[in-house]
Amino acid sequence: MATLDIRDLHVSVDTENGPREILKGVDLTVKQGETHAIMGPNGSGKSTLAYSIAGHPKYTITGGTVTLDGEDLLEMSVDERARAGLFLAMQYPVEVPGVTVSNFLRTAATAIRGEAPKLRTWVKEVKEAMAKLNMDPAFAERNVNEGFSGGEKKRHEILQLELLKPQFAVLDETDSGLDVDALRIVSEGVNRVREGGETGTLLITHYTRILRYIKPDFVHVFSDGKIVESGGPELADKLEEEGYAAYVKGGGTA
Repeated sequence: MATLDIRDLHVSVDTENGPREILKGVDLTVKQGETHAIMGPNGSGKSTLAYSIAGHPKYTITGGTVTLDGEDLLEMSVDERARAGLFLAMQYPVEVPGVTVSNFLRTAATAIRGEAPKLRTWVKEVKEAMAKLNMDPAFAERNVNEGFSGGEKKRHEILQLELLKPQFAVLDETDSGLDVDALRIVSEGVNRVREGGETGTLLITHYTRILRYIKPDFVHVFSDGKIVESGGPELADKLEEEGYAAYVKGGGTA
């Protein structure tokens, strides 16, 4: 069983006043089949964790290690990380003018699988996945994220997740900007992938509402660049009732 192992991770970003440390020693282990929810207030470092793992050049790793199934993830390029089994669903997916969704998906699948999917079976696979996400088949011929609504962008992210079947999925605030119906549909897509038991999920969110649909095995509270408390699903219920005030003031336990 593969493991995503993060040890004493320190990350900084460049600012006008010099480097600023965002992550200050993160320790986290995610195994295939597990779902970990990362919760915390704005500015606590949750999204920095997601993008640092994925290899965004804005973030500088200043200490610590990240390994995927024993391999040094930080030594890999972005595309190598994806081929190794890491998937990132972005909070704000970028537009790719001139590239259709269908071409984008098949190119990604080819890179991950090592060979191009047979066209007939691939078209069927895509249509079935789109139907489960209540997506119009015509969506496949639109340019990637160009003119998409917030809900369409998030459904497209989960469509990729379902088709690519990564070992580890990092979902950065997938619930942001979604109405109740879209949240339910997107969550059902995540749950279908989870039910396969082969994908470890790192679910980053501010709010507990998505956790009503996606039940985590573990919940971690982020504050000031660190995990300050960990527990089971009951911790999310506590956060729903009490908020993050105690953790922002340094009242969380290690």
